[in-house]
Amino acid sequence: MNAPNISKWIVIPFRFLQTMRAIQGALIVASSIQIVLGYSQVWGLFSRFFSPLGMAPVVGLVGLGLIQRGFPALGNCVEIGIPMLLLVVGLSQYLKHVRPFRDIPIFERFPVLICVTIVWIYSVILTASGAYRHKPTITQNSCRTDRANLISTAPWFMFPYPLQWGPPTFSAGHSFAMMSAVIVSMVESTGAYKAASRLAIATPPPAYVLSRGIGWQGIGILLDGLYGTGTGSTVSVENVGLLGLTRVGSRRVVQISAGFMIFFSTLGKFGAVFASIPFPIFAALYCVLFGLVAAVGISFLQFTNMNSMRNLIITGLTLFLGISVPQFSNQYWTSSHHGPVHTNAGWFNAFLNTIFSSPATVGLIVAVLLDNTLEVERSKKDRGMPWWVKFRTFRGDNRNEEFYTLPFNLNRFFPPT
Repeated sequence: MNAPNISKWIVIPFRFLQTMRAIQGALIVASSIQIVLGYSQVWGLFSRFFSPLGMAPVVGLVGLGLIQRGFPALGNCVEIGIPMLLLVVGLSQYLKHVRPFRDIPIFERFPVLICVTIVWIYSVILTASGAYRHKPTITQNSCRTDRANLISTAPWFMFPYPLQWGPPTFSAGHSFAMMSAVIVSMVESTGAYKAASRLAIATPPPAYVLSRGIGWQGIGILLDGLYGTGTGSTVSVENVGLLGLTRVGSRRVVQISAGFMIFFSTLGKFGAVFASIPFPIFAALYCVLFGLVAAVGISFLQFTNMNSMRNLIITGLTLFLGISVPQFSNQYWTSSHHGPVHTNAGWFNAFLNTIFSSPATVGLIVAVLLDNTLEVERSKKDRGMPWWVKFRTFRGDNRNEEFYTLPFNLNRFFPPT
């Protein structure tokens, strides 16, 4: 009677190791795309086809493309999500000028920390009082703070090291599939870079800075593969929105936060405590943060002529296809258990289905194609190019050195080109 259970526990770790080694190999190979396109400046050269008109819907789709993580996820536990949403908006907007402690704008700078703490404690009280004892499984998974015994089963200390799951395995199919995810990450990160610069009241990132950012991101994915993290590295859209919500754009804050994350990542219990936060709390934050990023994208249209029918068609078609094509791909997958591209070549299917599942990537393809083929010469001013073109080069604006010079004098090794 116990034999099947024993075999089950023997097979699962082996399959887990196989999966992790395959992911490691795919990440290592796929990272080469961003490293090559970034440090060769090819991505920066491609950015010459970007304009304010083309980037407006793309950046907007970076935020709008994550709409499923907003209210649909919040609705799984409205008694936690709704108070969180109202509290964040109330503190960060209606009470941002209230300063209970001298001249420190606490509610403007720390609304996320304050709101998460309050609603988290509220959700702990609901869980401990038995409010979800006889609720459906989906409600318990979304609302409870003690699910899966996260804290009790997590180790106290865990130190990651390279190749901790064994030597990586390399497969052409897995590598091509991961490459599509890396391309999607590259497009979405570019949109997030543009949004972050605008929220930080900085100049639009020059072509060199875009390429440099993509190159460093490729290095991060390479390290992810070596350490066997299971996921790659990309820009956090949440943090871009947080930059606008808190009005804190200092790189020193990011550097200190990274140090804290590296240190606390070795403490398993610490991570488990934060993993116990119900997801609807984050979903409420996403409603604000992702919406802010989407609004930043739309704000680029102020540099274009929106009385032009050409511009209206490009903007509307890009936004609509950027939302509807990925939705079609997801619905197709749900009904038939495979994407709309379904051939005998699995790697080809994975590559195209991943591309068509990304709103920002679909938006970039449509926007760049239309914006650079429809009445290009007659529409330079309507597209916003006179304002945009001076920011393409690092030396094009004196403020670029202040905004985009690398810290710790690293520009000696990565000089602007």
